[in-house]
Amino acid sequence: MLVTASEQADFSYGCADDGAGLPARVAIFAEDEGLRRQIGADLGGAGFRSIDGGSLRSLLEGPIALLGDVVVVDCAITGSRGIDAMMLAGLARLDMRVARSGAKLIVATNLAGLDDVFAVLDQSNPQLLVSPSRAERVIAVGRVMGEAGAARLREMGEEDRVALLRLSQQVEAIAHSLDRIGHAAPTPGGSAGMLGELKRDYHVAEGSQPVGFGAARAVQPALPDPQVVRQIIANRQARARFFDPALFGDPAWDMLLDLTAAHGEGAQVSVTSLCIAAGVPATTALRWLTQMVESGIFVRVPDPADRRRAFIALSDRAIAAMSGYFASLRTPMLQAA
Repeated sequence: MLVTASEQADFSYGCADDGAGLPARVAIFAEDEGLRRQIGADLGGAGFRSIDGGSLRSLLEGPIALLGDVVVVDCAITGSRGIDAMMLAGLARLDMRVARSGAKLIVATNLAGLDDVFAVLDQSNPQLLVSPSRAERVIAVGRVMGEAGAARLREMGEEDRVALLRLSQQVEAIAHSLDRIGHAAPTPGGSAGMLGELKRDYHVAEGSQPVGFGAARAVQPALPDPQVVRQIIANRQARARFFDPALFGDPAWDMLLDLTAAHGEGAQVSVTSLCIAAGVPATTALRWLTQMVESGIFVRVPDPADRRRAFIALSDRAIAAMSGYFASLRTPMLQAA
């Protein structure tokens, strides 16, 4: 059931209290009215009540009314100029209000707008989607509602969050397969391979202990030459020439390697660039990136020259852990795959 914002009487902040056990409500904002109706119909088929929040410009005018438990915003752009400053201001304002209310925010964009969107949404821990399919949008709403329910029961630990990421990727793989079957063409986000168990790509010296994240060392070894790390990355990417890329899904490690090389090169890494380095669909990479930031492995670094941008870097503890990891390798690094 799609209800327009003008027909909705309750404009108070916070999640809706249905009381009678009615389905969760989702407010939808997008410039294209047809897209809003399509999203509303898809969510209605999944058991959610949708509310048409209007165009993106409505985020800039008057009070922002959180009309439900979840707010879905679509701000995909055309071209490569990015999102205009006024629209980013509206997204930042919405982000702050959502964070205060306890609602859930889902924002869909494309690669051209990803860096701008990521930079301004730093308060509400939103779910970011990149060129999502219709199925992925519905899955995202179900996911954030599930996370909210789990949080009410107990605080999710590190293992719980990683397990949820893995389960989410498996569900998305099914959604992509269904889209391909239904349309006989690849979805905009590309195929999503199943994420296998995290694999050790290198051997540790016999009798030594793996250097875990946050492990203390009396003397921190130096990171290898960035060219060595780039060669390792190239070796990993070469597997796709001989095997189905879906067999190898290790986005967290691929992002760690990319940031390690960038650290040695003194280069800044954008969110878009890091998502590409992850070797999985951008939406999947973003969830892993968010988890790595929350775990303290990655850090957000604001761009001092442009407040609309934010870069990603290794934390000091992550640098120490990667230094210890490379120092412990038995196999010569240039031969490592």
